[in-house]
Amino acid sequence: MRIIRDTLYIDPSDRGAVAAIGNFDGVHLGHQAVISLARKVADEAGLPLGVMTFEPHPRQFFAPGAPAFRLMNAEAKAHRLEKLGVEKLYEVPFNAALAGLSPREFAQQIIVDRLGLAHVVVGEDFFFGKARAGDVNTLKDLGAELGFGVTVTPLLSLDEEVSSTNIRNALAEGRPGDAAAMLGHLHRIEGEVIRGDQRGRDLGYPTANMSIDGLHQPKLGVYAVKVDVLEGTYKGTYGGAASIGVRPMFGQDNVPNIETFIFDFKGDLYGTMLSVALIEYLRPELKFDSLQALIDQMDADCRQSREILANDGN
Repeated sequence: MRIIRDTLYIDPSDRGAVAAIGNFDGVHLGHQAVISLARKVADEAGLPLGVMTFEPHPRQFFAPGAPAFRLMNAEAKAHRLEKLGVEKLYEVPFNAALAGLSPREFAQQIIVDRLGLAHVVVGEDFFFGKARAGDVNTLKDLGAELGFGVTVTPLLSLDEEVSSTNIRNALAEGRPGDAAAMLGHLHRIEGEVIRGDQRGRDLGYPTANMSIDGLHQPKLGVYAVKVDVLEGTYKGTYGGAASIGVRPMFGQDNVPNIETFIFDFKGDLYGTMLSVALIEYLRPELKFDSLQALIDQMDADCRQSREILANDGN
């Protein structure tokens, strides 16, 4: 998959694609329906399949001080889109200039002039242009006038509406299975392994630590997880147990992160990219009376995680 970040000067070979347009935070089942329809249009026309998205997320641009909400960082989203067979990912920079474009200016300058898209596919709740003034009917009219095709995908529903908001709620309530049902895949936290305080090593549970800065915070506590090491000597899939939280045993002002103990693993992962999938919530974060009590609970957590993973079908 080619990732095109400089949309002012793209290669001629990257023009003429069929592209699904949206923020696609989480790449949930509703997003996948839009991309699947775009693939059908692309295959019928013999054109490449693309996705147009925005970085940073427009919500980050308009409310930079709001609580973190993203289900995926840009890298994780790209990994997921590549798995769906997307050939070209257009990461359009979202800035004041883009936010100020009228619907007509957006269609002309971005869809036609910059990217040269042959056809676009959007969900029926798609809005675009300054103050979200354009809707799918506006887009259809502009497409007919400016020379690109437009296809609209109906919204997708399960037992509850498939939306990034509902997925965030499920994760905040410690329901990663319900989140996965709406996502169509396991919820994953991806990032580089960073150096921690190495207390886990001293306790007999060395962990791979990753930042969750900028991401929607799942319910704090301990989870059964699957871990993909994405690169390097140890590349592969492993089981584990992870704690998302502030480590209350060791201070009051710690920044939340994720610490993952990988089962049956020995090796140095500092600087390596990991993808940690949340399988099941085990318990809340606790403060123990002693280090031995903490170790005993970690032993129990790992036993429970192994049992869950042994019976998990994902």
